[in-house]
Amino acid sequence: MPTRMRIAVLLSGGGTTLQNLLDRIAEGSLPVEIALVISSRAGVKGIERAERAGIPTQVMTRKAFGSIDAMSEAIFSECRKIGAELICLAGYLQRLRIPADFVHRVINIHPSLLPAFGGQGMYGHHVHEAVLAFGAKVSGCTVHFTDDEYDHGPIIAQRAVPVLDDDTPETLAARVFEQECQVYPEVIRSFALRRLRIDGRCVRQVPG
Repeated sequence: MPTRMRIAVLLSGGGTTLQNLLDRIAEGSLPVEIALVISSRAGVKGIERAERAGIPTQVMTRKAFGSIDAMSEAIFSECRKIGAELICLAGYLQRLRIPADFVHRVINIHPSLLPAFGGQGMYGHHVHEAVLAFGAKVSGCTVHFTDDEYDHGPIIAQRAVPVLDDDTPETLAARVFEQECQVYPEVIRSFALRRLRIDGRCVRQVPG
């Protein structure tokens, strides 16, 4: 049996995206091994989920480091130690500095159709509230490579959902999360199978 690609997952909260990845791995549709989970907060449910699955965990809070650069250096050092080929952000709310050896090896999923409703402070319910307040008729989610700016790196995949007249932030979030649960594992699988081709800001998925 071929060795599965090792990944690290970074999170800051409940770990619902982590759980989705664990479920896909368990069912055999996602050919990766989650070798490390790092949280920016202590005591969150995402850490509990990882520990239940037998995954090594670490907590690296922003306050423990003198700068974003120092925190990022520590995080990527740990990822190198465990041989992570890909880092998946899963509700991770801290900014990162991406070192040269991890360019195009860090991905994130954002709950809107970027570049709309992205940037600093735009996460979770804040995004869905902004979508509804703006009167947008379509929303969705975006998987993208992470760079040194919030929600800015090259887009890999997007899924759209309708915004309904009677939507609340909660109902819209649920509809978007259904799509997140499908598209994020699909992108990770494409990366693991070397099916992503990058040309500047354009990312294409090629047949295997």
